[in-house]
Parts: sequence; C-alpha cells; structure tokens
Amino acid sequence: MTAIFSKALKLLTSLDLLSLLLRISKKRPLKNLTERELIQLESEIGAKLFGAVPKNGRREFFNLDKRNWIWYEERQDTKGKVHAMTIRYEVHDDGVLKIQPGSKYTFINSEELKNLTLATQLYHENVMRHVYKRDPSTGKNSLSWYNKTISE
Repeated sequence: MTAIFSKALKLLTSLDLLSLLLRISKKRPLKNLTERELIQLESEIGAKLFGAVPKNGRREFFNLDKRNWIWYEERQDTKGKVHAMTIRYEVHDDGVLKIQPGSKYTFINSEELKNLTLATQLYHENVMRHVYKRDPSTGKNSLSWYNKTISE
C-alpha cells in the first residue's frame, strides 16, 4: 500500500501542466487563451477518459492546480431536472482527500487511488499530445518532425 501511495502521490503532485509548458517555451501557440479557456480545453479531453458522456449530460475532469483535481458530472432526467455533482480530489502528503457535496470528506482507498492515478496519467498524456502538441515524456513539440519535413 505504501509503495502504491508513494507512486500515486508523486504522479498526482508532479502534473502541473501549465507551469511545465511555461518552462518549455516562450513561444506558446495558445498564449491568447485565458487560464480558464485552457482548463476547458483540457477538461474536454479529461471528460472522455471515463467513457462516453451520457446523451443528456455533461462531464468535466481537469487539473485545477498542483494539488487539486476536479471531476464534475451532470445529467438531465426524463422530467428535465438537472442533477449535478462535483468531486474534488485534494492531494496531501499523507493521502488524497475526496471532497464530495454534503460535507463528505474521506481519504480514498488503494483501488480508487490506483484508478485516479491512472486517470491523471492518461489525462497528462492526452492533454500534452492533443491540446499542447507536446510529447508527454520530453515536453518537446511533437509536431517538430512534421514541421521540419514540410519546410524542407
């Protein structure tokens, strides 16, 4: 359990995409977008990690900052009433706190921690590739080989 938690904590706290990208290059193709607009782009990718979004629903999953992950889901029932839930995963040194509506604060268990860790890893890889056009491992422009070929 300790090894899983240690690995998960390292992964969850090291995925600060915005600061990583700011360190990578001063030439930011998305520099005209606000932080909220970038989060929205990232969230669209994060939403797809959990399968198809229900027909009358909306889902978001994104990294708010170095220690907070947000999962939001809403759906409309047959009577048109909207049901929504936001869960915040707050990363602490001694565990990941799951904060739900109704003052439900619990540290997540090993299985949920493993799933969250996997989701954040997939999120990081997909956001880097599809939003920022970067290789998730190196942070380098993943289109550089393509751009080089075109210019030759």
